[in-house]
Amino acid sequence: MESSRGVVLITGASAGLGEEMARQFAALDYDLALCARRVDRLEALRAELSGTRVGVKALDVTDDEAVFAVFREFAAEFGGIDRVIVNAGLGKGAPLGTGRPDANRDTARVNFLGALTQMEAACEIFRAQRRGHLVIVSSMSALRGMRKSMTTYAATKAGVAALAEGLRSERIPGLDVSVVYPGYIRSEMNAHVQQRTRFMVDTETGVRAMVAAIEKRRARAYVPAWPWAPIGVAMRVLPLSVVRRMV
Repeated sequence: MESSRGVVLITGASAGLGEEMARQFAALDYDLALCARRVDRLEALRAELSGTRVGVKALDVTDDEAVFAVFREFAAEFGGIDRVIVNAGLGKGAPLGTGRPDANRDTARVNFLGALTQMEAACEIFRAQRRGHLVIVSSMSALRGMRKSMTTYAATKAGVAALAEGLRSERIPGLDVSVVYPGYIRSEMNAHVQQRTRFMVDTETGVRAMVAAIEKRRARAYVPAWPWAPIGVAMRVLPLSVVRRMV
């Protein structure tokens, strides 16, 4: 089935935000190029989304050669890629100096180095096409330094947002770059977090806000807009002692 809207490539599409984004973009009549480590879950998702064209491939985003190979293969199979959503991420971490440097390195490797490679591969395609939309899934935690187990995670999300801003500054012909800063959206990554966390929304609601912002090609979007847009403004200017109590 040919789509009238274009091709969206989503990494980390086997669960959580990526999986739900696939569903919602399929409902908008996009073709989908989905990749993640768990191919069985991608295949199940493809069967669910039977009304649209869906390609699936196994991908570990820390494998640089595999990232370039998979992105190029998708571009060849679909005849181009219109949008790449750099979504694959890892949420583990530990306070620095407490004996778990492995957890922090793993998070940095996936969330920053892996994202950097995905951006390289996406921009290679977009430069050749002279068009494209690169979307980076960051986090509200990227706006300021976070404490304890969030320290490294927040730093990686700030890092990828800075990469995206650099690309926007370069003004590559035909390239739009968006950074999405999700607030508290329920997903597999935060399933251990208490259900009563303030401002937590369900996956479908949160992703609906993400997709709406992506469709508008906004350079920067705090989602859902309420209450995260005003909180985002406040987080950038308030003293760290106040921010610490907010998130």
